[in-house]
Amino acid sequence: MDRETFPDRFMGVYIAAGTLFVVGWGGIIALLLYAVPTVHARWVFFLLGLTGLTGIAVPFVVFLSQRFSHRPITARVLLRRAIWVGAFGVTLAWLQLGRTLSWSIGLLLAAVCIAIEWFVELRARSLWDPEAAHGE
Repeated sequence: MDRETFPDRFMGVYIAAGTLFVVGWGGIIALLLYAVPTVHARWVFFLLGLTGLTGIAVPFVVFLSQRFSHRPITARVLLRRAIWVGAFGVTLAWLQLGRTLSWSIGLLLAAVCIAIEWFVELRARSLWDPEAAHGE
């Protein structure tokens, strides 16, 4: 009966996701309605886009991690994966702005993001110490 459910463990992650969602998309709406299109507004758009897309990606990342992961995942890993989704979306928007985005570039960029995350996970697994994990 004392078992902790998955959403209860990551309530802080969901609060962070909601905050990122509101700040990101609310800021983009305010930027589109009230800002003059300058270089500074463009960088603010990318920053707010990163926060908004990260906020949207968190629940999906949590669901996919719960569904397909064989071991428990920390909140830090979940947020890192959601930030990858946000960075991917903002990079696609930046490439589209310069009219250089194509399907092949988008797929290559997705493969690079997945490969980097895979290498980071591989490094984290190689540094894992089972004796330190039992002491916690």
